[in-house]
Amino acid sequence: MPKFLLKRWHGYHFIILFVAAIIFTGVLTWYQWQIGVIGLFMLGVIAIYAIQARIAFERDLEQYISTLSYRVAKAGEDAVTKLPIGIILFNEEHVIQWGNPYISSFIANDVIGKNLEEVSKELDELIESDETSKTIQIGRFTYHVTLELDERLIYFQDITENEETKERYEEAQTVIALIYLDNYDEVTQGMEDQVRSRLMSQVTLALNNWANDNEIFLRRTASDRFMAVMNMKALQAIEANRFDILDQIREITAKENVPITLSVGVGTGENSLRELGLLAQSSLDLALGRGGDQVAIKRKNGKVTFFGGKSNALEKRTRVRARVISHALRDFVLESEKVFIMGHKNPDMDAIGAAIGVQKIADVNDKEASIILNHHDINHDVQKLMEEVENHDDLWSKFITPNEALEEVTPGTLLIVVDTHKPSLVIEPKLLDAVERIIVLDHHRRGEEFIKDPVLVYMEPYASSTAELVTELLEYQPKMLKMDRLEATALLAGIIVDTKSFAVRTGARTFDAASYLRSNGADTALVQTLLKEDLEHYVKRAKLIETAEFYREGLAIAMADEEETYSQIIIAQAADTLLSMKGTVASFVISKRKDGIISISARSLNEVNVQLIMESLNGGGHLTNAATQLEEMSLEEAKHQLQEAIDDYLEGGK
Repeated sequence: MPKFLLKRWHGYHFIILFVAAIIFTGVLTWYQWQIGVIGLFMLGVIAIYAIQARIAFERDLEQYISTLSYRVAKAGEDAVTKLPIGIILFNEEHVIQWGNPYISSFIANDVIGKNLEEVSKELDELIESDETSKTIQIGRFTYHVTLELDERLIYFQDITENEETKERYEEAQTVIALIYLDNYDEVTQGMEDQVRSRLMSQVTLALNNWANDNEIFLRRTASDRFMAVMNMKALQAIEANRFDILDQIREITAKENVPITLSVGVGTGENSLRELGLLAQSSLDLALGRGGDQVAIKRKNGKVTFFGGKSNALEKRTRVRARVISHALRDFVLESEKVFIMGHKNPDMDAIGAAIGVQKIADVNDKEASIILNHHDINHDVQKLMEEVENHDDLWSKFITPNEALEEVTPGTLLIVVDTHKPSLVIEPKLLDAVERIIVLDHHRRGEEFIKDPVLVYMEPYASSTAELVTELLEYQPKMLKMDRLEATALLAGIIVDTKSFAVRTGARTFDAASYLRSNGADTALVQTLLKEDLEHYVKRAKLIETAEFYREGLAIAMADEEETYSQIIIAQAADTLLSMKGTVASFVISKRKDGIISISARSLNEVNVQLIMESLNGGGHLTNAATQLEEMSLEEAKHQLQEAIDDYLEGGK
C-alpha cells in the first residue's frame, strides 16, 4: 500500500476526540477562561490543519488512481498488441472485424473483412460445434484455439514448438520386431547344403539391405528367426511402404522354387523393453495364426494393424502337432466332469461335422459329451443332415440347447469351441464366462477378437476345414475307435462343402483325412443326398447372380433389391457361382437377410485377398473365402463401403 495512505490519521476516532476536547475545554473555560481561550484557539488551529490534510489526501489519492488507471490501460493495450497470443473479433456473419498485430504478423495479413473460413475452415467448424477449444494447423504453425462465443472472440496460442517436441519424442519411441521365416525347416529339409546356403544368403542380404535403408538394427537369433530394433519414425516409413520386404522375400524364394515367406510381429507403444518384447511375440503369434506371410503390429491399446497376407497358408507336411494336440485333448477330456461342444451361430456343415467328430473323441475315451445347438438357428444346407441325426437316436440324444447347457455347467466342465475363435460368433457367449476351461479348434485365420485364456488352441489356417483337423485328431486317439456311418459322413460332408468338392484349399492332408473317413464308413452317396439343393433356392440364387456387374477388372459385385431378403447360404452360394464365371477373379454378393442385417459374401481365386477386404469392414475369413455383416445402413451404402474397401486394398493392400 502507498505510504501516503498510511499518513491518514483523521477519521471518526479523531472527530470523537475533537468533540471531547471541545467539551472539556468549554468546562475549563467556565472555571479558567484565560486557559480555556488558549485551548479553543489551539483546537481551531488543529481543525484547520485537519481539513487541509484531508483535502491534500483526497488530491493525492485522486492523482494516484488516475495514474494507476492510465498504467493499467497502457499495460492492457500493450498486452493486446505485443503478447504472443492472437486475438480475433468477428461478427454474426463470421466476418473478422478486428485482429491484434500478432494475427497479421504470424497467421494472415489483412484479416479484417475476411471470413473466418479464409483463415481456416476449422474455425467455422469450431464455432458450429459445441467445443470451446481446438488444436488447428495454419501453414507450418500449430495453434491452440480458444473460443469465447458470447463475446465472439477467438484466441490463438502458438504451440508449434510443443507439438514438434512431442512429435520428436513419439518418433524416438523404441519399437521391437520379431521376424520369422515361414516353413523354413520343412522346405529346406533334404535340400543340398549349397542350395540352402545360397538361398539363405539371398534372404539375409535382402533383410540387411532393407534394415540399412530404414535405419533398423537387425540381428539373426536362429536359422529362421531375426530380431529388429527401430524407432517409431522408421516404423512409420515402413508402414508407408506397406512392408514391401514381404514381397521381396517372396520373389527371391520363388526364383528358387522354394515357398518361404516372412511373418513379422511388431510391438510398439510401451516404455518397458520387456513389455515391447511380449507385444512383439504376441503379434508374431497372431501373424502365424493367420497363416503367415504377413505383418501384425500390436499396440499398447490393443489395436492391431495387418499388412501382407497375400498368399495362402502353406500346408505343413508333418503331423507331429496334430498328434500332440490329440493327446492333449484326450487328457483334458479325461480330467473333466462334463464336456460341451459348441460351434458358431447359424452353424454350417463344417461346424456340425466337427462337433460330431469331437463328440466321438469324448465317446472313445468313455466320457459323455453334449453338442450345443439352437434348433431355431440352423442353416438350410444342414437341414437334411439334422433330419438324419434326428433319426439316429443315440447321436440325437447328444444334442442339447444353450439354456440346458447353462443349467448343467459345473466347475469341472470343459467347453470345446469348433469352427470359430471369436466370442461374438459362438452360439451361446454366456458359456464362455460360465466355463473355466475352454479349448479352441479352428481353421480360420486368427483375427483381433479371440476367446479369452483358452487352455488349448489348435488353429491351422492351411487346413481346408475344421472337420479335417478333427479327423486328424481322431486318427491319433490312443484307443481304437469304430465310427458310425453317419458320424463319418458328417465329417466328410464338412470337408467337401468347405473345399467345394476338393476344388479349393485342398492339400495332401485333406485327401488323407477324406480317405480315413471313407475307410471308416463315410457314405459318399449320402453326402450327395445331404448336399442336394432345392429348385426354389437355385432359382433365387440365379436371380441374385443376374444383378452382377464388374466394379474393377475381374471384380464382380452382385447386389439384391432393397425389398428382397436371402438366407446366408444363398448369398454364399451366389458368390461361389459368380466366381466360376469367365473373367472373374473375385466375387462379392450383397444382400439383406431375414433378420434385417446386410450380409456380404466374398470369394476369390488366390489373386485377391478377400479376407483383408472383409476385415476392413469388420468381417473376416480366409484369403479366398470371407464375409462380413453390416447394420443400420442401406444396400447402396454397403456397396459404397465395399467399393472403398476394394479401392484401399488395390491401392495399398493394408
